[in-house]
Amino acid sequence: MFPIDLSGKKGIVFGVANDRSIAWGITQALSQAGARIALTYQGDRLKERVEGLAATLGDAITLPCDATDDEQISQVFQSVKEEFGDISFLIHSIAYANREDLDGQFADTSREGFRVALEVSSYSLLPLVRHAAPLMSDGGSIVALTFDASQRVYPGYNVMGTAKAALEHSVRQLAFEYGEMEIRVNAISAGPLQTLAARGISGFRDMHHNAAEKAPLKRNITVDEVAQTALFLCSGLSTGITGTIIPVDAGYHIMAV
Repeated sequence: MFPIDLSGKKGIVFGVANDRSIAWGITQALSQAGARIALTYQGDRLKERVEGLAATLGDAITLPCDATDDEQISQVFQSVKEEFGDISFLIHSIAYANREDLDGQFADTSREGFRVALEVSSYSLLPLVRHAAPLMSDGGSIVALTFDASQRVYPGYNVMGTAKAALEHSVRQLAFEYGEMEIRVNAISAGPLQTLAARGISGFRDMHHNAAEKAPLKRNITVDEVAQTALFLCSGLSTGITGTIIPVDAGYHIMAV
């Protein structure tokens, strides 16, 4: 038995939006293992909600961050450096596409919509890792959240599938570039989960049903299962793993039909 103890470890979680989000499930798992966490929020609309969630953790801090604003990103890491000194993990759970670009034909995606989806959902990982690395003096773990639409066609996912494919390549490239610093970069490819964000995807109900029907385990996954995988990746039990996309989808990814 190897219990995971992150006492004394500190890190940042980007992307908590509500108490049903994957990022919040991961935050809870890390906190319960003893880690101290900084949570970011985008805009005043989410400020009160995220601060309320952070209050349940006891010693968490909250910071504003628009992942498309380099100045805000820089300020987050400056604040974390002042408060924590160093960090050992970072969770990237950031994704966005304009609603109109998730409907209709992928070929009709606007130029601006394509840029927004890729910038927020994929490019944002790069400046976060760049700023995090100097605070990971003893190495660390970067974990991003992705989805199987990076590899296969999910009607209604459209440009987000392209964004996730770009994110996964970014994970591999960053793993190569930061490996000498003992910084590991991985991603979790979670199966369909009934989060509030998922409700914005056309046809999600069918996607969720089909995954449970066809997956070898004959069920959908839970947020806790994704959170436990993230906890493993942020712990000393995964020090030999980097540049990897880990499916947590009840085995759905192996099925041809």
